[in-house]
Amino acid sequence: MKTIYDIETMKKKNDFKKDFWIDLLEPTEEEVKEMVELFQIEESDLKKALDKSELPHVEKGKNYVCYIIHVPFVTESTKKYRSHPFGLYFLKNGIITASMDDVIFREELSKIFPKVTYQNSKLFSIHFISKSVEYFLKYLNEIQDEIIQKERTLKKATNKDLEKMLSLQKTLLYFTTSLQGNRMILEKIENNTKLNSAESDLLHDVQIEIKQAIEMANIYREILENTMDTYSSIISNNLNDIMKFLTSITLVISIPTMISSFLGMNVYLGEFGKNPYSFLLVVLASLLITIILILILKKKNLL
Repeated sequence: MKTIYDIETMKKKNDFKKDFWIDLLEPTEEEVKEMVELFQIEESDLKKALDKSELPHVEKGKNYVCYIIHVPFVTESTKKYRSHPFGLYFLKNGIITASMDDVIFREELSKIFPKVTYQNSKLFSIHFISKSVEYFLKYLNEIQDEIIQKERTLKKATNKDLEKMLSLQKTLLYFTTSLQGNRMILEKIENNTKLNSAESDLLHDVQIEIKQAIEMANIYREILENTMDTYSSIISNNLNDIMKFLTSITLVISIPTMISSFLGMNVYLGEFGKNPYSFLLVVLASLLITIILILILKKKNLL
């Protein structure tokens, strides 16, 4: 879907004369080819923003500069946290954005435009990365709350809880990779651009925030790994307890079964067999031996 805005008014329009923002959300092949023909953008560069495996980087074309920046998002249906590329294509008279997922950063872009002109692509990208880090930190705090909640119910954890923890672990890995890629873009801007004191301070602030977010993601991943190890140990211990209990029960039941089997054979029992209380004596003897065995097993913590 293609939408065109006027940067000054943020109203939709149909021309590309000046100060335009073309937003491409899950663009079709026809829309991609249209942008390639109109603005002489390399098709491979434009499609990089649509490739979920593309890492953050900067590309320079003949008449444009492309920044592929990773941004976080959360799916409302499954509550999964992920990150994906978001392309910023800076042209002479406007800017093109492209991505495969509808994210809140489209709203954030409209807030950046009044502060920074799109013609200053490096400063604009610093502000955009700063916004992305804010949401990375927000989602990391939400992930921390989920980890704490899972730790409280660890003993009653189910397979769904384990699947959720695996998903969070994967998310933290994605977040770390994305943040490191965004940090590399900032380092490239810092090394190749002369910034004034205010711009330099902003860049350093964003770098500090990214470093903090990476450290948080690594810490939460370690906590999650320890939690999952604990969960595995609990499952293993519970299984051992069940097997121990079933083995002890089998041993207890086997005593009366064995006695009745021996006495049920077609053998001569003499006077004992003629005794009218022989069956009751056999039952009492079986119960006595079983009780003694249960007491022994309990004393050894096997029951």
